[in-house]
Amino acid sequence: MQDQYFYGHGKLLLSGEYFVLDGAHALALPTTVGQSLKVKHRQSYRPVLNWKSYDHMGNLWFEGNYEFWHFKPLKPTESATETFISGILKAARGQNPHFLRDDVDVFVETKVEFPLEWGLGSSSSLIYNVAQWAYVGPFELLKNTTGGSGYDIACAQAMGSIKYVKYDGKPQWEAAGFNPSFKDQIFFIYSGQKQNSQKEVSKYQTLKIENKSQIISEISQLTREMIHAQELGTFNKAISSHEEIISKALGYKKVKDLHFHDYWGEVKSLGAWGGDFLMATSDRGAQETREYFEQKGFSTVIPFRELIYSDVTP
Repeated sequence: MQDQYFYGHGKLLLSGEYFVLDGAHALALPTTVGQSLKVKHRQSYRPVLNWKSYDHMGNLWFEGNYEFWHFKPLKPTESATETFISGILKAARGQNPHFLRDDVDVFVETKVEFPLEWGLGSSSSLIYNVAQWAYVGPFELLKNTTGGSGYDIACAQAMGSIKYVKYDGKPQWEAAGFNPSFKDQIFFIYSGQKQNSQKEVSKYQTLKIENKSQIISEISQLTREMIHAQELGTFNKAISSHEEIISKALGYKKVKDLHFHDYWGEVKSLGAWGGDFLMATSDRGAQETREYFEQKGFSTVIPFRELIYSDVTP
C-alpha cells in the first residue's frame, strides 16, 4: 500500500463567535500553520496501529498503539489524548465500516505546526485529516466527536478567508475575499490562556438570551461590514459594535476594558472569550504596537501576514 499524506489548516474566527452555532454569519480565516498526518503500512498477520504525535518543535508528545477491532489501546494510559484519538477512529469506522480493515500494520505520524496551547485547531485539523484518510465526511465526523459549529473544519480545507453559516443545521460557506488594504495594521495576540471550546459551547447553549434572532441578524450584518471595510476606521467601528453585542448578550466583560483600556486601537476577543487569541488593530507602527502588548505581559504578537493563509495576491 502507498504512503499517504494529509494536511489541514488551523483557524481563527474573527466574527460570529458563539452565535455562529445558531445561524449567525461568521468571518473565519485559515492560518498559515496547521497539522499534517502521514500514514505508512507494513504487511502483518496481527495488525497494530502505531500512533505518534509531534509538536511544532519536532518533539514527540504522544505515542500509543491500538488494536483494530475497537481501537482499544494495547497499553492503556487513560490519557485524554489517547481517549480522544480512539474516539475519532471509532467514529470514522462508524461512518466507513471498511476503514482500517487490511492485514497491515499502520504507522501514523502527526505534526502540529504551532504550539498546542495556542488553540488554533489542533483537534479540528486532526479530525479533518482523519476524515480524508477514512474517506468520510469531515463535518459528520466532527458532529460524532467534539461537535461545534464546523467553521474550523471549513477552515482546515479553505484556501483563503470564508464567510461561514449554519443553515438548517448544515454548514455553508463561500470565499469571503477578505484582503483589507490595512492588513498590516492588524495583529493577533496570544492571551496566554487556552480556552476549552466544548465547555464554552455547552455553557452558551444553556443561556436564555433575549432577542437572539435580532442579535444574530446584527452580528451577521457586522460580519459583512468587516469583510467589506475599505478603511481601518470602518473596521474598528464594526469590531467595537461586535464586542458590545457579545458582552451584553453573554454578560462577559470586553477584553479591552479588562486589560487594554489605554490602548489606542481596538481589541477583539476571538472564538471562546477569555482564552486563546485576540485581534488588535493599530494605526501606529508594528514595533510600538508590539511593545505595548509586551509591556502588558503578552509576548506573542503576530502580524496578519504571518499568521493568515490566503490565496489572494498581496
